[in-house]
Amino acid sequence: MEATFSIVNDVPHGLMRITMAGFFAPADIARFVAARDRELAALRTRPNEHLTLVDIRAMDIQAAQSVAAFGQLLADPRTVSRRIAFVIGRSLAAMQIRRAAQGRDSRYFDDIADAEDWLLAAQPLRQTAYRAG
Repeated sequence: MEATFSIVNDVPHGLMRITMAGFFAPADIARFVAARDRELAALRTRPNEHLTLVDIRAMDIQAAQSVAAFGQLLADPRTVSRRIAFVIGRSLAAMQIRRAAQGRDSRYFDDIADAEDWLLAAQPLRQTAYRAG
């Protein structure tokens, strides 16, 4: 299945909602990173204070190279979110994201509403938003 993704920002909550599906080749991961970086700047939070909800229920099992690339992406100190919640299905892809997100303040959910509740229970954002550039 072809790689697809969408990113929708919830600016008042400092929350980035990401949906990913399919099989991600290196070029797809590069497209995703570019889009994520644009949306992160548009979110206007201070560095590392945003929240992230990632729905990967429709994501295929990934190649080891892609899992490693996602692991590096999740560990990048320049873009690490304050909290990250993954909505996962019951597949090997779920095990892969757990491996890629190892060491992060992350949780795994079957339901988007539960994931969002956990994210928004984090301490509130500071009143002054960071503006890039």
